[in-house]
Amino acid sequence: MIGVPRGGTAPGVVRLLALPLALALPLALPLAAPAAAQGTWDREGESASTWAPRTQAGGAFVIGQPLGEFRAYVRAGFGLDGFWRVALDPDGWVSLRVDGAFLVYGQETKRVCLSATVGCRIQVDVTTSNSIVAAGLGPELAIPLGPTGGGLYGGMSAGFSYFSTDSRVGGTQDPPDAAFASTRNFSDGGFAWTASGGLRFPVTRGRTPVSVDLGVRRVGSGRREYLTRGDISERPDGSLEFNVRRSEADLLLWRIGVAVGLGGRPGA
Repeated sequence: MIGVPRGGTAPGVVRLLALPLALALPLALPLAAPAAAQGTWDREGESASTWAPRTQAGGAFVIGQPLGEFRAYVRAGFGLDGFWRVALDPDGWVSLRVDGAFLVYGQETKRVCLSATVGCRIQVDVTTSNSIVAAGLGPELAIPLGPTGGGLYGGMSAGFSYFSTDSRVGGTQDPPDAAFASTRNFSDGGFAWTASGGLRFPVTRGRTPVSVDLGVRRVGSGRREYLTRGDISERPDGSLEFNVRRSEADLLLWRIGVAVGLGGRPGA
């Protein structure tokens, strides 16, 4: 059983799973009618164009919405995520899913002289980024809408989240030169749980059907220590001072992406 960390409740997780499914239901109804009309097909005689994929992989653009205390320090984050899932039953109702996401929630750049020896004849850009990596593994439950990999889905997973602040140095040319040095200034990580839900609706068929994937995922990290934009300052002696934030650091990831079937039927 996956425990719910401080700052979240089991009923709250249930409501979270129900919300995207309820929002997606009006979109799913037009797809459900053709699926129902197909009835039960002959699995031995079906053509490859109607196979539901046993495995799927996909990616999405994500917008991170901070929740609770985290919202007082961070406005939003932007990034990418990806997933891989394998169906555990012939109709694809139950799957095992792996998720991973990366997003940046703060960034600043300042131009400085390369060194005291060279002076300001050569300048560099120092860019500091605040980012989150989150990943999890767990079950996914789905309501398939036809044999093409589309449908409503929801699930939970256990994994980790990792918060880090990194600085890198690059040239000032346009477009910016590649970084030639970098430093991890601060980091914190640990266990995280996720709850997710959404809708996949197919846009192509065949052995590798493609679906549009719309969903939302809550990442429950519990308490974390982290830095935000402007939380690093330099002392007169050149050493760094960190204004470390400490709070609950849960967030919602709003997703829009694609899912691609990788061939084969569930249970095959």
